[in-house]
Amino acid sequence: MIRILALVGLMVAGCNKDETLAAFAGDAGDFTLISIDSLPFDGTATINVSQAGTITGQAPCNRYFADQKAPYPWFELGPIGATRRACANLDLEQTYFDTLAKMTLAEVSGGTLILSNDDGLRMVFQVP
Repeated sequence: MIRILALVGLMVAGCNKDETLAAFAGDAGDFTLISIDSLPFDGTATINVSQAGTITGQAPCNRYFADQKAPYPWFELGPIGATRRACANLDLEQTYFDTLAKMTLAEVSGGTLILSNDDGLRMVFQVP
């Protein structure tokens, strides 16, 4: 009976394991956006996926955050929240947010994070 209880306890503990992108990105911290669809990104944007169920980062103008609870390798954001600071790169920031919201898959390899979708759209981030 004790063995059965121990086995059930291990099974329940295994069910609570983090399967989000955070578990696969390790201690990478911030990834910096390098390109969208193979074109260099003209601004500065980061994404941090180190906290299970949440992403945070710096867009060209504002800090942002969103829920991301899909199990790896899927990527699905809740609504993106952001501060509301104005700057000259608001159009670039909107492009970043619009593209980020369309991503459905994630791949982490070393210091590189690639977000993509079924339409072939890709965002490539790297650890600085």
